[in-house]
Amino acid sequence: MGRAVLHWRVDMLDVGDGHRVWFEQAGQGVDALVLHGGPGSGCRPGHYDLFDLSRYRVTLLDQRGCGRSEPLASDTLDALDANTTTHLISDIEALRLHLGVEAWVLFGGSWGSTLAMAYAQAHPTRVRAMVMAGVATTAERDLRWLYGDIGNIFPEAYAEFCAHVPDVSDDPAHTGARVAAYASRLRDPALAQAAADAWCQWETAIFGGDIHASGSRYADPAFRLGFARIVTHYFTHAAWMDDHQLLRNVGDIAHIPCTMIHSRFDPSCPLRGPWELERAWPAASLQVLGGTSHSALDAEMVSAIRAATDVLRF
Repeated sequence: MGRAVLHWRVDMLDVGDGHRVWFEQAGQGVDALVLHGGPGSGCRPGHYDLFDLSRYRVTLLDQRGCGRSEPLASDTLDALDANTTTHLISDIEALRLHLGVEAWVLFGGSWGSTLAMAYAQAHPTRVRAMVMAGVATTAERDLRWLYGDIGNIFPEAYAEFCAHVPDVSDDPAHTGARVAAYASRLRDPALAQAAADAWCQWETAIFGGDIHASGSRYADPAFRLGFARIVTHYFTHAAWMDDHQLLRNVGDIAHIPCTMIHSRFDPSCPLRGPWELERAWPAASLQVLGGTSHSALDAEMVSAIRAATDVLRF
């Protein structure tokens, strides 16, 4: 784990609408695509540790507006234009055609699992298998949990989170209005950085972290600004999906093998979402870990994900 990786291809793909998406490849064998979380987190070198690079050709893709793609949401609000779930699905297809890939093994973590399912449901013949961790369906109840209900467990941090948008009630029932209020502030140059700092402090507080912790990606103010802008942009619009759309349409991907890995006490995404998916998805299995790990790059998650990709055979 954490070894040096030989990147044999690093490039940008013009996907139109003024966007160029960054991608990188390493390894050889079955094509696999990593879909990062956030939305707006970007890929990291540790994502290669989720695969045996002697068996997989792994592609990392930074989604519109983040990572090394252009333009960046931290630099300009133009990065939020033509930046929706439908656009990201189109980008994955454009990249597949550009690389000459017949079908992918998809890995998605957190928001990346939402995007993986949305892509697979749109293009079911282009997915060979899936592995997902910290599974998120981006349903309304899950957004309410993350930005509202879980405040009952972290009342101090939640009070600070809500205080930054004092015109919105701290009642979890007003979660949508709270996210929209943050999105509005993040578009105002005079208010944007302070709003990004408050948003990201909440994102880290539920995992016992702090945005100023040494070595944290949140320690970079530009990362905080771009991340918060993209997250609130997507979640204000419910990711441009109908509520429970992914669960309702799971029959479209019923034949695709999928391993879901989820921590029972994940503070970000309740276990109920992947549990319901497994019950409706004949080819899916759910592995429940103890503890609170959410990130695909947490040590326990890395081990479980790597075991899941190692056993896939084609």
